Amino acid sequence: MDNLLKKELISYLSSFVTEERVELFQTKIKERSRHLTVVLEDVSQSRNISAAMRSADCFGLQDVHIIENKNKFISDKTVSLGAGEWLNIIQHNKTKQNTKLCIENLKKQGYQIIATTPHNSDITLNEVDIENNKIAILLGTELTGLSNEALSLADKKMKIEMHGFTESLNISVSAAICCQNLSNKMRKSDVNWKIKENEADEIMLNWLRNTIKSSKEIEGKFFEDNGKV
Repeated sequence: MDNLLKKELISYLSSFVTEERVELFQTKIKERSRHLTVVLEDVSQSRNISAAMRSADCFGLQDVHIIENKNKFISDKTVSLGAGEWLNIIQHNKTKQNTKLCIENLKKQGYQIIATTPHNSDITLNEVDIENNKIAILLGTELTGLSNEALSLADKKMKIEMHGFTESLNISVSAAICCQNLSNKMRKSDVNWKIKENEADEIMLNWLRNTIKSSKEIEGKFFEDNGKV
């Protein structure tokens, strides 16, 4: 679909929701970013995945990558509160090398891969350079953390500074802290962190599709009327 037709479809679908809803979408899209993304490797508890998704949405991150080596992704909507409708969830579950392929693909897109670990870390969360690099934050399983493969492929290992007796946080709490800290740092920086216009149109289109009942039928009518069937 070319950009002009996409904009026409967005305008058409917008007529099926309230003006307030459209204005909300237009406001939120300006705050979305792909400069920072979250990657969850083999997290087993759906509540933790869903809570991490909710944090990503709350802090304006558009993409969440989910690596499924042993554990299959199942979203818990009671925790995510529908966050999956507003995010791009990219699942990596096609091969035996899901971790490697996911990280390599992110590096090709210009992301610096930051692995979270309380052990043998290079930097702290506060030391992550958000201005000179796009950042992908890797978080691992509840019991053992990230795999050795993920740690070896990461560009840097990062820890969240803690001052108590316990040395680790729940995965969903770690995700929330990382999203909040880095998102705030990003928004205060001079980096161009906002979504590109053509990507914003695609996101807006998906938000409308997820909001409108019978959106497939309505969209089909649009293409039929425009001779695009």
